[in-house]
Amino acid sequence: MRVWAALRAAGTAPGAFRERFEFGGRDVASWFPRHMAKGLRQMRLALRRADCLVEVHDARIPLSGRNPALQEALGVRPHVLVLNKVDLADPRRQPEVLEQLRQQGCSHVVFTDCQRDVNVKKVVPMVARLVADGPRYHRAESSEHNILVIGVPNVGKSSLINSLRRLHLKKGKATAVGGEPGITKAVLSRIQVCEKPRMYLVDTPGVLPPRLGDVETGMKLALCGAIRDHLVGEDVMADYLLYTLNKQQQFRYVQHYGLGQPCDHIEPLLKHVALSQGRTQKVKVLTGTGNVNMTVLNYPAAAYEFLRDFRAGRLGRVTLD
Repeated sequence: MRVWAALRAAGTAPGAFRERFEFGGRDVASWFPRHMAKGLRQMRLALRRADCLVEVHDARIPLSGRNPALQEALGVRPHVLVLNKVDLADPRRQPEVLEQLRQQGCSHVVFTDCQRDVNVKKVVPMVARLVADGPRYHRAESSEHNILVIGVPNVGKSSLINSLRRLHLKKGKATAVGGEPGITKAVLSRIQVCEKPRMYLVDTPGVLPPRLGDVETGMKLALCGAIRDHLVGEDVMADYLLYTLNKQQQFRYVQHYGLGQPCDHIEPLLKHVALSQGRTQKVKVLTGTGNVNMTVLNYPAAAYEFLRDFRAGRLGRVTLD
C-alpha cells in the first residue's frame, strides 16, 4: 500500500484535523482588478458576433468562481463548458461534478488537458453540432463559425486556442499563454482554429466576478492562479491549502516533503520546507552593540513553494470543490 494511502486510512479519526478554516474577516472586494470591468464590457460587445460561447474553467474548481456576469451574457446562444487542467483534478469526482453541472443546466461539458491535447478534439464537433441545431439570427447565411472564448483568468483559454490550431490546422501558437492571471489583456482579433467547418475563435481577457460571494470561493480561485497571490497572501493561501488537503485526506504532501506525519498547522510544514530546500534570507537585527546580520528561514518563499507544488500536481490530483 502506498504511503499516502496508508495515511489516508489512518487519518480518519474524529478531531484529527481542523473542522473549519478561519478566514479572519477578510474583504474580497480588493481582489477584483479594475481593468476587468473594461474586459467584461468588451466581451459583451463581441458577443453580438458570436455563434457559440466556449466557457473555459479550471477542472479543480468546476463549481466555484464561474463568473455569473458571463453566464448571464450567454443568453440564447449555444454554450460549451470546457473544464481544463483535468490532469490536475481528482478523476473520481468527475461523475459527481457532471451531475451537479447538469442540474445547473450545463449539459455540454468537456474535460481537457490542453498541454497534452487530451479530449480537445471533442470541442469542434460539439460546437459545430450546437451551431447547426440552433438559431443564428443575423448570421444565418454565413458559413463561418464565430466562437467567443470566455472564462476567469488563468484557466487555459489561450492554451485551448493553441491546442485546437495544433490539432486541426497543424499550426503553432497564435496567442500568448502564461502561468499567472492577466496574460491576455484585450479582446483579440479572430483566430482560425479549423478549416472544415471554418471556425474562428476570439480569445478574451479573464474576468472575475466583481463580487466573489464569499471568501472561500476567492481562496479556491487564488489557489488555482485566477487571482494574484499577493492580493490574497501566500501564507493564508498555503494554510487553506493544507486545511483542504487534510479535509479530503489527500496526504501525498507528507511523502513529497519527507514528513513523519500530516500537519494540521502550516508553520511546521513551512519550517520543514524552508529547512530542506534552503529557503533562507538575511536580515539585519539591531542589538546593543550595533547591527548584526542574521540568516533566518524564509517562510513566504516556503509558502510559495508549497503553492507551486500543488499547482504543478506534485501533491496529487485534487478537486477543491
